[in-house]
Amino acid sequence: MSNSPLVDYICLSPHMEAPREAKIDRITIHHMAGDLSVEVCGNIFQNPERRASSNYSVGTDGRVGMYVEEGNRSFCSSSPENDHRAVTIEVANDEFGGEWHVGDVALEKTIVLCVDICLRNGIKELVYTGDTTGNLTMHKWFRATACPGPYLSSKFPYIAEEVTRRIREKVEN
Repeated sequence: MSNSPLVDYICLSPHMEAPREAKIDRITIHHMAGDLSVEVCGNIFQNPERRASSNYSVGTDGRVGMYVEEGNRSFCSSSPENDHRAVTIEVANDEFGGEWHVGDVALEKTIVLCVDICLRNGIKELVYTGDTTGNLTMHKWFRATACPGPYLSSKFPYIAEEVTRRIREKVEN
């Protein structure tokens, strides 16, 4: 199992389970609830009292951080069952509160990262169904939380459609 070549920064978190117990067949996107750099996000995932992590993050600048290798389960969605199946991504917000907006650069890099994850893991399409039956899932479906925030939540149909379109383009070429 490989990791994304898109990674700009690595800070492996002790908060993970090795190895993951299921084949990767989904992606769970979260928001950081702040405009955090990939370095700050990595530092948060080092905190022994926090016991949280994700596989990747995307900063507002489009940089990608890795905290848990894809072969291992992150502690991200409050659901071990989901985290064993999902590659988890934290995305930085460029607005604090309100709609928890995510900038265009971070959104585009999240889509690029999702395409990469799908291609490397044999996921032929990213499907958003609005519940856990799809393979693009939200943190709030596994725990009482507002994550990934109203703005990013509203983008899930677009993300799934765009990722699937790009996967098909790459496979056809």
